[in-house]
Amino acid sequence: MRSLFVCAFVATLPALSSAQPSTAKDAAEIKAAMVAMWDAIERGDIDRYATYVHPDFTSFGENDTYITEGKDAEVRNYRAYLQRASGVHTDMHQPVVTVRGDTAWVTYYWTDAGTIEGKRFTSRGKSTRIFVRESGRWLCIHGHYTAVP
Repeated sequence: MRSLFVCAFVATLPALSSAQPSTAKDAAEIKAAMVAMWDAIERGDIDRYATYVHPDFTSFGENDTYITEGKDAEVRNYRAYLQRASGVHTDMHQPVVTVRGDTAWVTYYWTDAGTIEGKRFTSRGKSTRIFVRESGRWLCIHGHYTAVP
C-alpha cells in the first residue's frame, strides 16, 4: 500500500512542477489589466471596469461574510460604492504573477486612500486575483481580498 502511495505521489510530480514563471509579456498584461481596472474605478467608469471582469466572476471581499457571485453583482456593488466614494487611488505592491496555460494568478499587497461619505480613509491588505485568457484578453474571474491593520 505504501509503495502504491509513493508511486501515485511521484506520478504527480510533473504536474506539480509544471507551473512556470510567467513570461514577461503575460505578467505585464495582467499587471496592466489590474492598473486599468483601478484606473476605471478612480475615474468612476464602471462600464470600462466591467470590460476586465469575467461573466463568472466571484469574490471574497475584505468584509464579506459570503462569496459574491457573478459579473452583474460585482458591477452593481462597485456602482453603489462609487456613489459613496470619491478620490479613491489604489497602488499594487510586490506583485507576483504565475501563469499556467490560459489561467493566471497574481498575488500582491495593496494600499489605497480616498473619501467615503466625506470622510478620508486609507486601507491596506493582501490579495489574490485569478485571471483567465479568453479571446486573447486576460479577464479577472476571481478576487480574494484581506485587509490588514
